[in-house]
Amino acid sequence: MYEQVSHTLLNDILNRIKPEISEQDLRHFYTRLGANFYGIHCLFQKLYGNRDDFAEQAQKLVEIMAMQYIKRPEKLRQLDLAREKDYNWFLSQQLVGMALYCKGFAGNLNMLQQRLHYFQELGVNLVHVMPILRCPEGSSDGGYAVSDFREINPEVGTLEDLQSLADEMKKRDILLVLDVVVNHTSNKHYWAKKAKAGEKKYQDYYYCFETRDVPDMFEQSMPEIFPETAPGNFTWDEEMNRWVMTVFNNFQWDLNYSNPSVFIEMLNIILFWANQGADILRLDAVAFLWKKIGSTCQNEREAHLILQLLKDCCQVSAPGVIFIAEAIVAPVEVIKYFGEDAVIAKECEIAYNATYMALLWDAVATKNARLLNQGIRSLPVKLDGATWLNYVRCHDDIGLGFDDRDIQLCNYDPSQHRKYLIEYFTGQYDDSHARGLPFGENPKTGDSRISGSLASLAGLQHAVETGDNEAITASIKLILLLHGMILSFGGIPLLYYGDEIGTLNDDSYREDPFKKGDSRWVHRPSIDWDKAERRNTPGTIEFEIFSALKRMIAVRKEIEVFADFNNRELIEVDNPHLFVFGRYHIQQPSEQVLVVANFSNKPQHLNLEDIGSWRTQYRSPVDLYRGESPEIFKNTLVIPEYSFYWLSER
Repeated sequence: MYEQVSHTLLNDILNRIKPEISEQDLRHFYTRLGANFYGIHCLFQKLYGNRDDFAEQAQKLVEIMAMQYIKRPEKLRQLDLAREKDYNWFLSQQLVGMALYCKGFAGNLNMLQQRLHYFQELGVNLVHVMPILRCPEGSSDGGYAVSDFREINPEVGTLEDLQSLADEMKKRDILLVLDVVVNHTSNKHYWAKKAKAGEKKYQDYYYCFETRDVPDMFEQSMPEIFPETAPGNFTWDEEMNRWVMTVFNNFQWDLNYSNPSVFIEMLNIILFWANQGADILRLDAVAFLWKKIGSTCQNEREAHLILQLLKDCCQVSAPGVIFIAEAIVAPVEVIKYFGEDAVIAKECEIAYNATYMALLWDAVATKNARLLNQGIRSLPVKLDGATWLNYVRCHDDIGLGFDDRDIQLCNYDPSQHRKYLIEYFTGQYDDSHARGLPFGENPKTGDSRISGSLASLAGLQHAVETGDNEAITASIKLILLLHGMILSFGGIPLLYYGDEIGTLNDDSYREDPFKKGDSRWVHRPSIDWDKAERRNTPGTIEFEIFSALKRMIAVRKEIEVFADFNNRELIEVDNPHLFVFGRYHIQQPSEQVLVVANFSNKPQHLNLEDIGSWRTQYRSPVDLYRGESPEIFKNTLVIPEYSFYWLSER
């Protein structure tokens, strides 16, 4: 779009650009910059236009984009061109992901490269290697308190090791996902050290105050994220003699994005990692990017403007790279992190479907799908050009952020229902075999979240410890049911490392002085590769889970209607234990798959006359996952306990 003010500024910038930039071959860069600059200018001016140094900062912004484009390897530039043509590449049903800690999964980056065959064996072709940057020992927050944004943690390797891994992954058609922690730094970061030394430039990178006046104003409306371990949102720094904003932990200093220098620094870091071979960048804690007195300092309008600006700038320098929004917020808020365009994601192309994850766990505890169905009805429709990350477990806790109105519509009391779920998953009921742990307990409100591995929460740990073979079978079925739901719902399914072989809680974290206060480490295991080898031995738990998931993933990749084009319809049925939805092909509506899941520990039935317009398609269906016909009696489908079907007409 041509607009005089922005293009006049762009001409001035290009006339002043450094010779080491202007003398390079910038054909594609200039084309993309011209196409995007009106939007970039509008956003940059909205955020920083009242500053006297606006033109100078805009100059720096363009030069950073140009320098990172120049540094981008040729093979990645060619990938950019290919993905510009196939712009919906990330909506394919072919993608199946796994998230892992490099150290816990393989030890280091070189060993991870040697384990790539494991992903191919399972069918995983997208790997999220969680934070691998340098962090202070004991104050790392699992890798999310970064002390150097360009230096790999020496315990896992070097930058060269990562580049080698990225190259090998591309040869094997495995996508690489890396984190960029955009909201905060460690208090040991170079910028924080300079701020502590009294340098005003770097104090302005953070929220620093000499007295409690401003912090106290913030505290009136800001919630506590970790009330048990990190109460409040500000920490007094003795070296700096100032209060600094620390929303997550006292060693994590929040960055001040009202300073354009911070935005430009972080854009430079994002493009740096794009140039190391990352296909997808996970932007951590994006809901917290803008702080405003009188608000919760979450989901502010300016946070969305920052993400839109990051996206526009990335599309100029590295358009083949897409973003994941790590925003674990209410559904009505999380949907905004795709952006507000009618079709195309203007902020992040991918977002975590934390609501779906929590609803699945509710169905496990209640053994019915009432809240699951109600919650999905309330889930806003995403953009066509965006997708969900659907997961059962991740490195973090399970939050119970259901909408109170949805809970009430299911005839539950919101407070009592959450209390029941916490007690169920921490094993406080006789009929609960879950072995979870509380996390982030708030003594003021009684709220808590839940830690624990998938297998332990699903009852496998209890079943193994008691030698109950029937319980082992039931817990394996439950594990597979949950994966069947994320693989068919619509979006990118993201497995969590160890779940594919039934890894149980790891209590060894209690012996580590740096970890014992954080129960999330119970589900951040070091993989036992002797145990993993049992995936090839029939009759073992590892074989049962791994081989079933392997088949499930392979079948998913063959089902085109599982691609994510808003082609899902929730089907209401009378049986409260069932979760039923249909998937259909946008261009060929006759191509359909009916997904039926039973969350009860007893067999359930579904009258095929009760599924509306879908019923004529399923007179003699076949379950695509098992490759056989299910039990049907007089047009009534029988679904065994903790089971699911992917049904298609023969």
